[in-house]
Amino acid sequence: MYDISTRKRVLALVAQGRSLNAVSRQTGVSRAAIRSWQDRLEPLARLPPPPGPPSDARAYAYLLGLYLGDGCISRHPGGGYYLRIACADAWPGLLRMCREAITGVRPGVRVHTLHKQGCSMVTSYHPHWPDLFPQHGPGKKHERPILLAPWQQEVVDAHPWEFIRGLIHSDGCRITNRTTRLVDGERKHYEYPRYFFTNLSEDIMRLFTDALERVHVEWRRANNRNISVARKAHVALMDAHVGPKH
Repeated sequence: MYDISTRKRVLALVAQGRSLNAVSRQTGVSRAAIRSWQDRLEPLARLPPPPGPPSDARAYAYLLGLYLGDGCISRHPGGGYYLRIACADAWPGLLRMCREAITGVRPGVRVHTLHKQGCSMVTSYHPHWPDLFPQHGPGKKHERPILLAPWQQEVVDAHPWEFIRGLIHSDGCRITNRTTRLVDGERKHYEYPRYFFTNLSEDIMRLFTDALERVHVEWRRANNRNISVARKAHVALMDAHVGPKH
């Protein structure tokens, strides 16, 4: 049995033009169940797609980055959903920005912080979080397709730096590389900053690099799970718009 919110979200994805196979993989609902909802022409099937982004699109772009990196949505036993974002306690500024982004996206919602060992879960209840984050689905993100809805892509295209900042603040870092080099027989020490983004999902990695290219930041694939930005001018650009966690 599926609740009304799940049926609404699934049929809204179909209404966006996605195939039954794609919607089934993303949501975990069988194609047979989706077809039966369409064939019965339930009132739910005639509902319009979920509304577009909230008025504070910048806050949403940042929160989307946080969600794709360290966020999840879980069902409340009594109905509705919890949005949870994991924030390391080492970065109190990140925790504050996460809370502000949630209230910017959904003014008036309550935001709670559940402290765990080494991190805090920033949590907020709302009945329609899956409408705002249609990437929600069963299983781990890197084990299922992660695609942006057209209206989400419009937000990211309009506010790429906020999206990049959210991804870096969740699954990225700014570090200082230290190395030595032999110059004219003398070993010299060098330091230079660089940014890393680490994720197991190829789709999320692609969303990150697409956003970097949109703002003309050069990147390279360090390995199968890391993206690196190391050239001096491009690190400076990242510093101006993203900066280290704090």
